[in-house]
Amino acid sequence: MTETASRIRLLVAEDDDNARSLLIDLLGTLGHTVVAEVSTGREAFESAKDVVPDVVLLDVHMPDGSGIEAAERITQTVPGVAVVLFSGDHTVTLSDRDVTATAAIAFLPKPAPPRVLDSTIRLAATRAKELMNARQDAESARQALENRKTIERAKGVLMRRTGSSEQEAYRILQRTSQDRSVPMVEIARAVLASEPAGHEER
Repeated sequence: MTETASRIRLLVAEDDDNARSLLIDLLGTLGHTVVAEVSTGREAFESAKDVVPDVVLLDVHMPDGSGIEAAERITQTVPGVAVVLFSGDHTVTLSDRDVTATAAIAFLPKPAPPRVLDSTIRLAATRAKELMNARQDAESARQALENRKTIERAKGVLMRRTGSSEQEAYRILQRTSQDRSVPMVEIARAVLASEPAGHEER
């Protein structure tokens, strides 16, 4: 590992104490930081909420039920965390539903060769960040569209009230926004809120 490579924060969920200890040693050798180690799916979920790791390494078979269920709860509750499932049972297969529900980024055999483990962890952490950024971009775009719709509706109200043109109505909103140092969408919302019920143009 190069000095500049980022240290990835990991949560390790493995019910076999010996296997967990070996895995944690290996991860340390690879230059990663284990921020939590647990032995059940429930502990994995609770710990992930507390420490918010970059990657959760999660055994599919857990004493308190399936690691699949824990993975599902983690990805639903802790955004931006990459889940990597692993199993020593080579007959394990994931159904389409498991793949979708867990949003797991990879599935590894146990034990995985160190280089494969390292590469998978790095890819998973990067992919999870990219997915989170894409979701945030989509949310920003959705919000921008909502704001534009609100401003358009407020312009319609002002045009009707004042007899002004579309451009003049827009300038009224713009000037008020600048004078009060608040976003134009806030002014637009205030205009719509001041409309008597049933009069607002949609």
